[in-house]
Amino acid sequence: MELLDAAKVSSNPVFLSLVLLSSLLIWLKLAKRKRLNLPPSPPKLPIIGNIHQVGKVPHQSLRDLSRKYGPLLLLHLGYNPTVLVSSPDIVKEIVKNHDIIFSNRPKTTALDYLYYGGRDMVFSPYGEYWKQVKKISVLELFSHRRVHSFQFVREEEVEVLVNKIRGACLKGEPVNLSERLMLVSSNIASRCILSHKSEDEDGCSRFGQLGKRLLILSSAFSIGDVFPYLGWLDVLTGYIPSMKALSAEFDAFLDQVIQEHRGLESDTDDEQVSNRKDFVSIIMRLQKDRMYDLDLTPDNIKGVLLDMFIGGTDTTKATIEWTMAELLKHPNAMNKVQEEVRNVVGNKSKVEMDDISRMGYLKCVIKETLRLHPPAPLLAPRRTSASVKLGGYHIPSDTTVLINGWAIHRDPECWEKPEEFIPERFENSSIDFQGQDFHYIPFGFGRRACPGMTFGIASAEYVMANLLYWFDWKLPAGEVAENMDMNEVYGITLHMKTPLRVVPVSHVPF
Repeated sequence: MELLDAAKVSSNPVFLSLVLLSSLLIWLKLAKRKRLNLPPSPPKLPIIGNIHQVGKVPHQSLRDLSRKYGPLLLLHLGYNPTVLVSSPDIVKEIVKNHDIIFSNRPKTTALDYLYYGGRDMVFSPYGEYWKQVKKISVLELFSHRRVHSFQFVREEEVEVLVNKIRGACLKGEPVNLSERLMLVSSNIASRCILSHKSEDEDGCSRFGQLGKRLLILSSAFSIGDVFPYLGWLDVLTGYIPSMKALSAEFDAFLDQVIQEHRGLESDTDDEQVSNRKDFVSIIMRLQKDRMYDLDLTPDNIKGVLLDMFIGGTDTTKATIEWTMAELLKHPNAMNKVQEEVRNVVGNKSKVEMDDISRMGYLKCVIKETLRLHPPAPLLAPRRTSASVKLGGYHIPSDTTVLINGWAIHRDPECWEKPEEFIPERFENSSIDFQGQDFHYIPFGFGRRACPGMTFGIASAEYVMANLLYWFDWKLPAGEVAENMDMNEVYGITLHMKTPLRVVPVSHVPF
């Protein structure tokens, strides 16, 4: 009986019409996809696509894929079609012709749980809210005037660092410079953000511990991001519960900080409040005075504060760490930059910020370090808001876009001897950090370029000048520069795989 009913249904003209119509629509959709001139793709496996080709150090393995298949690739990372850009010419085309279309951000699990659902600045979608927050960041938080106003924080924290290293000099023992650089970077950033040290002398500051966990979880792998229908596995692995717990702790901590600032504001007069220079008080003052067409909620404020902590801590530490490592490997460059720093500072009792502007070679050294070791080798991912033609290929809407800045910085068509550390290449050069030189983009480019680069560079230059002025540096006994471990660990920023252990020797300039 059931077979007879099925036969009747299958012979029904309406049913046959629906089947034919459905088949036609599927055929048209497949035919359309075939007609689209999509970028070339490496061979992929079923279900996982090209995930197996990404590797533990993604910027390196993706550079290898680009060398084999082309500077503009379409990768299938699980469920997500992803375009990989490894050419300065394509970056230029994006900026000049399609910057708005490429200014969105993809949604991720970490974004939902750790960054208030994109209410921050770095990960918020392109739109009016993002424009206003970016404007506040550029004009109020990271302007040259504001960066200069935080110089007293840099001086105080670097003085603590120098004194600790002097103590190690007396013992003649190696110091874990990577660890000390993380401490000074996080303390500078957290004092500028909320007037709290990130780490106290005992290393038990709550903000410091929360920040470390945030950095780890922000770069962890989420199954649900590449296979949305398997997102429940992130619960079983503990990834989502860990993020929920951290989010609750961070939220409570930042609520307390905001309440403390509100109490200070109500207990003091306007002149005293205006003299408080941390970012929390600045944002709250802007919110109160309605200086911008933006109603900042508590979650907005907390999301922006998280961006600032990550951007001002991990990237600065990584830049100084790689700079010292490269100088230890290249003693001629070390001698040259130390001679410049000591000649500029002379016999003064401290390095002053005005001295940095006269240290041209130091600036070249840091630029070259950022070329070889950009803190974010794969720039923060973007997502297309419309379909667009790029490099002669069709890029569909809602496609994730990765820019391999690390590969672009080592492009032999743009750089002579691209794998070598040669700071002199930046002497008498107009190349800067603004993202207008498309073969040099350590801080990104276009509308989504990092607004905090002035803050980060100021900290890196000042810390480096002091390390070079007050100390000579050598490797521990038995280690040679040629055998230094320069391998990378990929995370939210690019760090050395092996912490940098060095022996400081006190230099008395007067």
